[in-house]
Amino acid sequence: MKKFALSMMTLFLVGVSFTAQAQDVEKQIIIENRKNTDEQQKKPYVILVSLDGFRYDYIEKHHANFLRKLGEQGTIAESLIPSYPSVTFPNHYSIVTGLYPGHHGLVGNTMYDPKTQERYSLGNAAAVTNAKWYGGTPLWVLAEQQGMLSACYYWPGSEAPIQSVLPTYYYKYSEKTSIDDRLEGVRAWLKLPEEQRPHFITFYMPEVDHAGHRFGPDAKETLEAVQQVDKAVEQLYQIIKESELPINLFVVSDHGMLELDQKTLLKVPFEVNEKELTIASNGTFVSIFVKNHKDIKKWYTLAKQEADPKYMQVFLKEDLPKEYHFGKEDDRFNRVGDIVLTANAPYYFTNRPLAGSHGYDPNVVREMHALFLAFGPQIREKNKIASFENVHIYPIIAKILGLSLDLDSIDGNTDVASEVLKN
Repeated sequence: MKKFALSMMTLFLVGVSFTAQAQDVEKQIIIENRKNTDEQQKKPYVILVSLDGFRYDYIEKHHANFLRKLGEQGTIAESLIPSYPSVTFPNHYSIVTGLYPGHHGLVGNTMYDPKTQERYSLGNAAAVTNAKWYGGTPLWVLAEQQGMLSACYYWPGSEAPIQSVLPTYYYKYSEKTSIDDRLEGVRAWLKLPEEQRPHFITFYMPEVDHAGHRFGPDAKETLEAVQQVDKAVEQLYQIIKESELPINLFVVSDHGMLELDQKTLLKVPFEVNEKELTIASNGTFVSIFVKNHKDIKKWYTLAKQEADPKYMQVFLKEDLPKEYHFGKEDDRFNRVGDIVLTANAPYYFTNRPLAGSHGYDPNVVREMHALFLAFGPQIREKNKIASFENVHIYPIIAKILGLSLDLDSIDGNTDVASEVLKN
């Protein structure tokens, strides 16, 4: 028996936003010989911005004055409810597919697939760019399939040929390029001729998440990061205004942030026999895969005996709470462990102190709630709506873009769209 080291388990911590390969200055990748059809050239535009780790209350808490103004002018939700687990890759992908993580396959920032015996992690470029990890139909794929060009200045899944389709314009993830330079990339896209101009654009900013993890949600460094992205959204708004195009701007986040207990660091509560078990950890939950299914009960019983319920809960996959959409019935890709350990907030599975993180049940821990606001010609004005789940964003954007959509193939519905969009 060998003590399992949890350094692998967090793979630099569950919530650390995209840590795929970095380059000095990444070059734009363009898929040649594509153009908007005549019909699609007449459609409106959508820019979807993610402010990673921007908690639902940060506008007021950290004085994001432009975002406040934008929300007052357009539509803002009380909060955006992330899918479980409330971590980066699963929730970004839920936003652009309308599916819960158990249904689209990205069940964590770190995953193990027992069928192929392969691992997925944010820093594993080969996995991140491999389409087999991604289910569902992302919005850029939906658009391209219907003759509408798309562009991604970062988004989980956008570097993989999902259903053999990549965005017409995209960049490999890097944190070497400044926000100002990336904004100029968006400006350049909007200046392209009609037949070459993308109608759906994604744009991602990690600064708030980084600060929240390192310093905690209440720190001045997090306030400074919030104000930095607030300024960037204002710059983007000016670019949109100058373009004189019918652009609808969505500003969202994937999850919130909670201050962690840094004294009690959680670990798997028993000695792990690596010949019998495989572990995939995401900080707030640990998936335990039992190689011989006849031994599941044995390991579950041991985990229940050794786990302190003050700090963690132990579940068989089939007994996970229904509202997680994460148990045996929902795990369509079989990437959730046979046994799952879940951390009780504010505790966390890690081998080093961490000021803040996320991943907890958003129905229990409100600090997991995220941001949603929208502004543009198709968006209702001076409109505040109740909190809603992020899987409902997908049909809103599809409707604005006039894209055909099979609602039976997604978890989201059009109820929220009727509250956000003008008649």
